[in-house]
Amino acid sequence: MAGLMLAAGLVLHFVCPAIVAGMRPDFSLIMLILFVLLRRERKITIAAGIATGIITAMTTTFPGGQIANVIDKVLTTFLLLGFSMLPEGYFNTIVTSIVGTIFSGTVFLTSAFLIVGLPTTFKALFISVVLPAAALNTIAIVLLYPLAIKLNNSLSPQKSGVRL
Repeated sequence: MAGLMLAAGLVLHFVCPAIVAGMRPDFSLIMLILFVLLRRERKITIAAGIATGIITAMTTTFPGGQIANVIDKVLTTFLLLGFSMLPEGYFNTIVTSIVGTIFSGTVFLTSAFLIVGLPTTFKALFISVVLPAAALNTIAIVLLYPLAIKLNNSLSPQKSGVRL
């Protein structure tokens, strides 16, 4: 399931045109969040997070963003795993998507700043890229989550996760 979702994220990354000011949803992150929402399996989730970091490092257009992508996706995976350990009533797709994307973007920008520097201020990138990405990713997750539940249930009905 994780491999299928990561592959879908990679394909969507290449076929989805930019939506707002050259931005596109981070489909790899979207698929990682969806996977955690659907499957609360620690080992597979950690492997999926590492794989997502490597995939996004290979496809990034951010100058010097390769290492920052790996750091960001691995740390975001651990945050998402922490969320998945909460009781079901506290683990929500919308909150998980917003917080996961903002955390991911913050870690990415901080890592990139420390490793290669940023082309403009952290605040400008956070406001113009991270916050809109959180909105776009959340919309994408809300739209894709019902489809992901159906796919997940058809592959293994006993593994379904939380609902909206």
